[in-house]
Amino acid sequence: MAVALYGLLNPIPFGCFVAALIFDIVYARSAEMLWMKGAAWLIAFGLLFAVIPRLVNLVQVWITGRHGSTGVDRLDFWLNLLAIVAAILNAFVHSRDAYGVVPAAVWLSVVTVVLLSIAHVAVALRYRATGSYVHE
Repeated sequence: MAVALYGLLNPIPFGCFVAALIFDIVYARSAEMLWMKGAAWLIAFGLLFAVIPRLVNLVQVWITGRHGSTGVDRLDFWLNLLAIVAAILNAFVHSRDAYGVVPAAVWLSVVTVVLLSIAHVAVALRYRATGSYVHE
């Protein structure tokens, strides 16, 4: 059940944060407040959906699977945790006045997306090597 929930919810934050990065870039170029507000909502939804997969991952990697988890599992956990911290900081930046979010919001969005991308690539490479997404 937990693995299914993890598999279902884990991609959602990545999509939200990538969309928020795109919205931040469009806002930085156009100064149309709609894009900044949209990015703020996407970051909020991304953070909301990031909590449950991280809790499942926390239990799988650090509690029940401590001896069976790989370095990639721990790297994935830490990179996702750092990305969530960057997204929380980005949510605080987006709470400012609309014209005060650039360039900090763009950089925090880039950091969030890059960290999540590295984590996803590491897991994909491990899957390619072992043939399993779930650590044994």
